[in-house]
Amino acid sequence: MTRRVGVVVNPIAGMGGRVGLKGTDNKVEEARRRGAEPRASDRATEALEHLRRQGVDLELVVWGGRMGEEPALDAGFDPSELTVAGQPADPEETGAEDTRAATRAFVTGGASGDASDGDDAGVDLVLFVGGDGTAVDVAETLDELDSDTPMLGVPAGVKVYSSVFAVTPRAAGRLAATFDRVETREVNDIDEDAYRGGDVRTDLKALANVPVGEELQSSKQIGGGSVEALAQAVAAEIRDDEGTTYVLGPGSTVDAIKTELGFDGSPLGVDVWRDGEVLVRDAGESDILENLGEENVIVVSPIGGQGFVFGRGNPQISPPVIRQCEVTVVASSRKLDETGVLRVDTGDTDLDEELRGWQRVRVGKFERRLMEVV
Repeated sequence: MTRRVGVVVNPIAGMGGRVGLKGTDNKVEEARRRGAEPRASDRATEALEHLRRQGVDLELVVWGGRMGEEPALDAGFDPSELTVAGQPADPEETGAEDTRAATRAFVTGGASGDASDGDDAGVDLVLFVGGDGTAVDVAETLDELDSDTPMLGVPAGVKVYSSVFAVTPRAAGRLAATFDRVETREVNDIDEDAYRGGDVRTDLKALANVPVGEELQSSKQIGGGSVEALAQAVAAEIRDDEGTTYVLGPGSTVDAIKTELGFDGSPLGVDVWRDGEVLVRDAGESDILENLGEENVIVVSPIGGQGFVFGRGNPQISPPVIRQCEVTVVASSRKLDETGVLRVDTGDTDLDEELRGWQRVRVGKFERRLMEVV
C-alpha cells in the first residue's frame, strides 16, 4: 500500500535562535539584520533523506519551492516522484497562510480549501518542518477542515513546546515511513514577546492526531522543584574559577545560579560570565564566540519533561560554541526523575554522536547522577 505524505516547510523557522531572539514570529527582519541564517531547509532535507531510506512504497506531495519541493529534491527524490500541490503566494516572503494553504491542499486537493475527489486529495500524514507556531497553523487548519489526518513535526524552531514533534529530523523521517497507529497529543504555543522578556506563558492551542512512536518528545513541563543548594554550590565554584569563561544557558535552574552570582540574568537567554563580570547578557552565537577564552565551560539544564540539553531553547549555544567548551549539566533530582533520559539535537550529527553516552549531572551541593544522553 502506498503511503502518501504531504510535506510543508516553514523556511524561516528557527532563524532567530542563534542570534538571541528566542523565536522568529514577527522578527524575521531583525533576525536577518543580526546575520541569521535559515536552518529549516537543512532540517527538512535530513528528515526526508531518512524517510526515503526506509524503502517503503511512498508518494510525496509537497508545497512548492523552498516550502517543500526544493528540500525533497535535495534529499534525493526524483521530480517524477513528487506531486507539487501548490506554490507560496510570495516565494521570498512566506508566512502562516502559506502553511495553512498547503495543509488544505494536502487534505482536500485544492489550496482554496474546497473539497475534491481528485487524485491529489487525502494524504496519510502531514509532515511539517518548523516550531510551535507552524504546528498551530497545521493543527488549526486540520481542525477547520474537520480532518482526522495525522500530523508530525520535524523540529526546526527555537521554541518547541508541543508534543507533536519527533525528537530529531532523522526520527521524524523514520516515523513518517513506519507508523501504524496514531494518538492524540497537545499543540502548545507561547507568547514570544513575553518569552523574550523572561516570562513563559504556555497556551494549549489544539489537540492533534500524531503517529505513535518512541522517538516523540513530550510537552515541555514548567518548573522542577527547589534548586537552592545546587545553585549556591555551582555559583561558589564559578566564582573561585579564575580565568574560565562560563556560558550560562537558559531556564529556571541556571537562572538560580545567575542570581547566586549576584546578577540579574536573562532567564530565557544565554549570559556569558568571567572573573566576576557579565561579559554579555542575552547573547547570540556570535557574542558567545567573540568572548570565549582559553578555558570555557557551558552550564545548562535539560528541559523538563523532554530532556533536551542542546537543541531546544538554546540554539545560541551552537556546535562551534560547544566544541570549544566543557559541558556541565545541572538539574534537580525531581526533574531528572520526570525526564528519564537526556537528548541532544544540535543540527550537527557528528557532534550529537560525540555527546551521546553517559553524562554526570550535578543535582546538589555534592551529589551527581549518571544520566544517559540518547
